[in-house]
Amino acid sequence: MADTRRVDLTVNGKRMSAEVDPELPLIDFLHETLGMTGTKFCCGIGVCRACTVAVRNGADAPAVPMLSCSLPVAAVEGQEVETVEGLGSADNLSPLQRAFLDEFAFQCGYCTPGFLIAATILLDRLRTSPVRREEIDAAIADSCGEHICRCTGYVRYYRAIRKVILETPGAVR
Repeated sequence: MADTRRVDLTVNGKRMSAEVDPELPLIDFLHETLGMTGTKFCCGIGVCRACTVAVRNGADAPAVPMLSCSLPVAAVEGQEVETVEGLGSADNLSPLQRAFLDEFAFQCGYCTPGFLIAATILLDRLRTSPVRREEIDAAIADSCGEHICRCTGYVRYYRAIRKVILETPGAVR
């Protein structure tokens, strides 16, 4: 049996502690230990980005996209992790979730959690460091361009993200 140790972290605003193998991939911790299956496992090597979660090293720190399929749970010890489950609920969707639905941005939806997290991180960044209107598409491509979707063109995802950016006060200068 693998060595285990206590790992303390915050997931979607809730402090938690668990005795786990420190090398356990974060996605397995989310799925198996916490029962949070919204973050998707796809390629397993960090290329598709379906497994993207947001990680903050403190409440005031900016969120950073991390690939949970290849990130050991011990690497987020003491940090804050946000998954797609933390973005909204069925009764109260986040603006990005609503825009993804309104724009019919996805088909199978498997890559959608990764896109939502990447777009959420982008939106948070733009609230503190807005871009000019003509830079929006480049900012979206920079944040979401490496995410792979096998079902759709990326146009609808980008259109939904652009719509939310334009509707978010302070995101565009």
